[in-house]
Amino acid sequence: VGRGSSGLELGEPFTPKRKGLRGKGWGHAEHPRGLASGSRQRPGPGALLLAQRAKELKSRLGILLHKPELAHRIGAAGKLQLGSRQRDSSREVLEWRESFDQLLKSKNGVTAFHTFLKTEFSEENLDFWLACEDFKKTRSKTKLASKANRIFEEFVQSEAPREVNIDHETREITRKNLSGATSACFNEAQAKTRTLMEKDSYPRFLKSASYQDMTKQAASRGTSKRLHT
Repeated sequence: VGRGSSGLELGEPFTPKRKGLRGKGWGHAEHPRGLASGSRQRPGPGALLLAQRAKELKSRLGILLHKPELAHRIGAAGKLQLGSRQRDSSREVLEWRESFDQLLKSKNGVTAFHTFLKTEFSEENLDFWLACEDFKKTRSKTKLASKANRIFEEFVQSEAPREVNIDHETREITRKNLSGATSACFNEAQAKTRTLMEKDSYPRFLKSASYQDMTKQAASRGTSKRLHT
């Protein structure tokens, strides 16, 4: 077998050395200079995870449309479960685009939105909002204090493991509220997070390919029902 100028046997695949490259994946700035412009780059782990989550979103949204009775739990903070007695799923899907409130009122809508946020790596915003909603229902003062500290440590404090995007002033107000925890101690932080989702994530959810597919299927099913009535 002959050898090319590189010293490799003809037909033998060329494996570039990765010495000195940062991270596990190759970005544009990290691509070895010696590779030909037409060579294929390996996708980084972030890109693979994003693609996987996008595929998961499309799959789950399709299930919600065709199987409204499906029981599905999300996030430790939310603990929401879809029951078997739901109103017509097609109509429900179309109502989500009317307003952000309509989406949040729907358990199916919250599940679909949560799945979408996972593809953007920002599901902590919805999980925090759900945790606050659950927190407000707490009646025991002892549980109220312990829950408040747990929510603050997970979502609000600086460098929290699932820190939400709120300003320093709101964070400090919330910290002070913990000294005498009431059901309203997260109100300001929750409102800021809700506004962020409504203005930023919600419009992208409505424009996403998966939700557009759902609305088309919902409209089609609605037309079919009218024709058979």
